[in-house]
Amino acid sequence: VQLVESGGGLVQPGESLRLSCAASGFTFGSSAMSWARQAPGKGLEWVSGIYSDGSTYYADSMKGRFTISRDNAKNTVYLQMSSLKPEDTAVYYCAISLRVGVAPELDEYDYWGQGTQVTVSS
Repeated sequence: VQLVESGGGLVQPGESLRLSCAASGFTFGSSAMSWARQAPGKGLEWVSGIYSDGSTYYADSMKGRFTISRDNAKNTVYLQMSSLKPEDTAVYYCAISLRVGVAPELDEYDYWGQGTQVTVSS
């Protein structure tokens, strides 16, 4: 299993950014995928997840600003982030659980990408 995130960078407050996670080594089209993040000095936080049927779930603090989507033809999951705030500054990871689908409990996840840094600052 390999998960490779990309798309991070430095943006100003209020701007948008789209993260990508390219997956390989498992049957992507039938797998749920999630995003999590770790802010400086803080623990890992689940952000969002998407099932193979396209149903989506979000942490309460991300609802309305973040949108998760997937392209099964490209084995890629995306996280569109808008109205970014300085507190969104974090390393963002994609992850997959082979046992459960989408779960906010991060110890359920078996594989993680290397992460992509998002910095929101003026």
